[in-house]
Amino acid sequence: MNDTIDVLYEDNHIIIVNKKTGDIVQGDKTGDKPLSEFVSDYLSQKYEKPGKAFVGIVHRLDRPVSGVVLFAKTSKGLSRMNEIVKERRIQKRYWAIVLSAPPKEEDRLINYLYKNEKQNKSYVGKENHQGALRSELSYKLIASSDRYHLLEVELHTGRHHQIRVQLSNIGCIIKGDVKYGANRTNPDGSIGLHARMLSFEHPVSHLPVTVTAKVPDEVLWRFFEETIIAQD
Repeated sequence: MNDTIDVLYEDNHIIIVNKKTGDIVQGDKTGDKPLSEFVSDYLSQKYEKPGKAFVGIVHRLDRPVSGVVLFAKTSKGLSRMNEIVKERRIQKRYWAIVLSAPPKEEDRLINYLYKNEKQNKSYVGKENHQGALRSELSYKLIASSDRYHLLEVELHTGRHHQIRVQLSNIGCIIKGDVKYGANRTNPDGSIGLHARMLSFEHPVSHLPVTVTAKVPDEVLWRFFEETIIAQD
């Protein structure tokens, strides 16, 4: 893991960074140093704070996923951001590189997902399946190369592996995501999923905040980013 962090936005109450693939947001059984601790180190050094700087985890991204992650710098910021997330007053958009074009150019997917804890994997099930949670997202096909397709995904709920399992369920397997149907991994262990944008009302100032994260420095990601910029 690289111990430098890419700060996209910072004020007195929150800090937003662009997570690299391979980073974990918070500590787990691997014992690897999480992104939250790197952010704490950064804040301690920047503001010459004795001891550890407060860093509150507002939301998470899977380890092989890159992109926007928001942390709170104060307990006030954390409690208010938690309310914003709980009330779904936050917009999350992702880019997903998939192996096959979707059946429709854009659609809204509603499934009931349940998690297998032992496998750390989620499945599409029936509404009455034990532990199944209603899961909803919208997607739109926004670019294609000769072999791959780029979907823009907006999450309406936040379930375990939600984008990965719902896209796989319609035949749109994410590049490198062997857990959900890809034949091979990406060389760096990443999958083709990037948290592109986060938009919300600031928890203290109540001003609108929108942050966009640059894609990983990789040939296919750069191709798609340049294609979208050219379209604009």
